[in-house]
Amino acid sequence: QVFQHISKDWMTVVFTQAPPPPCRAHKAGCAPPTTFFPQFGTNNMPLYLARSLFCSPKPILEDAMTWTMSFERLMKSSAGRGCFRQFLRTEFSEENMMFWLACEELKKETNKTVVEEKVRQIYEDFISILSPKEVSLDSRVRDVINKNMLEPTSHTFEDAQHQIYTLMQRDSYPRYMNSTAYADLLQDLAEQPPVTEP
Repeated sequence: QVFQHISKDWMTVVFTQAPPPPCRAHKAGCAPPTTFFPQFGTNNMPLYLARSLFCSPKPILEDAMTWTMSFERLMKSSAGRGCFRQFLRTEFSEENMMFWLACEELKKETNKTVVEEKVRQIYEDFISILSPKEVSLDSRVRDVINKNMLEPTSHTFEDAQHQIYTLMQRDSYPRYMNSTAYADLLQDLAEQPPVTEP
């Protein structure tokens, strides 16, 4: 049993045990689960982020090598997002990935009550100027969000999500592709012995 219960406000998962140890690839730049979104801690965090708490899928060399093709290819890979998130943490901009993931989760929701609560939580976590994880948005997008907050939907943050995606694509992605973290990951994966069939 990984988590004990979901609190009455449905937004919080209370865990009964620590996450599993990080996989081998984490030493080469992928994100260990115990350092995921530390301001929430490992025992109490919003439900919409809990799904990403545990170890990201271990990357394979063939997949990791394709991340240089495009930012879209990296972001479509669950392992790629995990490794890129760890790199963003070293640049103190992990909130960009966390916000993007939260918006993706929001767009999957259809229950109006749940949508409204998720919108409120995302706003408090990433949009509010009082949040330590506030993402950088221009005034136009902030105005759009403020208008959308009057009638929250699963697409309330669509413009903001696109702006943060573009920011990561333009600024952080090229640096990651040229980083020692990515080079070390490829080397580590290349040195791993091939998996043999039983």
